[in-house]
Amino acid sequence: MNVISLQSGSNGNCYFVQAGDVRLLIDAGISAQLARQRLAQFGHEIREVDAILISHDHNDHSRSMGIFHRQFGAPLYVTKKTLLASQAAIRPGRLTDIRHFNAGETFHVRDVQIHTIPTPHDSADGVAFVIEHEDRRLGILSDLGHVFGALREVLLSLDAVIIESNYDRQMLAQGPYPEHLKRRIRGPGGHLSNDESADLVARASMFQRLQWACLCHLSAENNCPERALDTHRQLVGTSLPLHIASRESASDELLV
Repeated sequence: MNVISLQSGSNGNCYFVQAGDVRLLIDAGISAQLARQRLAQFGHEIREVDAILISHDHNDHSRSMGIFHRQFGAPLYVTKKTLLASQAAIRPGRLTDIRHFNAGETFHVRDVQIHTIPTPHDSADGVAFVIEHEDRRLGILSDLGHVFGALREVLLSLDAVIIESNYDRQMLAQGPYPEHLKRRIRGPGGHLSNDESADLVARASMFQRLQWACLCHLSAENNCPERALDTHRQLVGTSLPLHIASRESASDELLV
């Protein structure tokens, strides 16, 4: 499998995964033009995408899903609740090929298995994804709410993971956000901190299946790549490759 983060953060999220001859887009939080241009940098044609998967209804993950679906001609995989909560993202225009799944189910795009994991994030019906092909498993785990049992378990089964490391606790506490927003971010329906992400990755790395981790959805105001990496290195050590999914550009193509 190959994976490219086309952008990751509260300003928009979109990932490209190629597993064998199946090409997937996960989330549609950036413009179609930007997605097309950034994928072309790696020699990929976005109109060859086989499926668009939507994790949840928040605007930074869903705002362009209708445009992606119509312009790129790929079926849209989304839960009914997420679609209902994302009506603004699909106007104007019709959706001609919607394939619903239920949170927690596994479905297939040809020979690729897509496992969905319900998350406690404060969205209508959020999921994280595990992409499985030929015994290789990639997790795309973002907007998670808090650390929950199924999350710990799934990390032990992964060959590679893109995992949210949204905020640094000290930066959030001392930052400019109003208190109600700070409570939301660190609360049970918010995001994972650097410390929480690092603890999960460190535990998974002990089992020696995990090849690399890519930290995603970093906050512009309450985090920075240096802090996220330093926090992970303190717990994970130096043996596991760590990467950062950029808020502003496509990140390096990674192999699973």
